Amino acid sequence: MNMKSKPSGTGTLQDENPVGKAVKITGEYLAVTLEDGRIISTPLEWYPRLLRATPDQRAAWKWWGSRRAIHWPLLDEHLGISGMLRGIPSIEYTRQPTHAAA
Repeated sequence: MNMKSKPSGTGTLQDENPVGKAVKITGEYLAVTLEDGRIISTPLEWYPRLLRATPDQRAAWKWWGSRRAIHWPLLDEHLGISGMLRGIPSIEYTRQPTHAAA
């Protein structure tokens, strides 16, 4: 039997369909603990609706799609965990320039 391991940095089915276990929102980050124990954290500024929301609005979330996404009904915001894992911000997010144009 010839078994080969996957090259470093390649995804697995588990990575493509991560399942959430817990959600934590701070003033700067959205963090999701996954069922496998990993914690992914993304900047809150990537999600303008969450950034502008009140603490009560942010707290009113629920799991969506067998805990593969998070939904905030009061904000009409829906975030897939796999997108967070791949580093994809909201389409409403616009990057700020890091320095002045020359």
